[in-house]
Amino acid sequence: QVQLVESGGGLVQPGGSLRLSCAASGRISSILVMGWYRQAPGKERELIADITSRGTRRYSDSVKGRFTISRDNARDSAKDTVKLQMSSLRREDADVYYCNAGGVVGEGLRGYGSWGQGTQVTVTS
Repeated sequence: QVQLVESGGGLVQPGGSLRLSCAASGRISSILVMGWYRQAPGKERELIADITSRGTRRYSDSVKGRFTISRDNARDSAKDTVKLQMSSLRREDADVYYCNAGGVVGEGLRGYGSWGQGTQVTVTS
């Protein structure tokens, strides 16, 4: 079992920045990929960014150049942490962001893996 705890959401003005963090604990040795997703009501789940244990990153076209994903998964650590630095935020970035961890790249889009509780990002002036 993998447990995920998210933090860092909040309210920001357009053009501002936020950093999301997600700490994994439990069977972290089973984690290959960690990422961030968002899903607005009535819309499909969207991958924002993910990163593998080896550092391979993927980004949604809508956030490329504005968001940066990073990961701290030191071998001697009991935790695996993924962070999402969000800059130049736009109103359309507002949503609930969910952290995901899994053993297969892309499985989060199908709802698989472990999920955090979600953290709200609000972008408004």
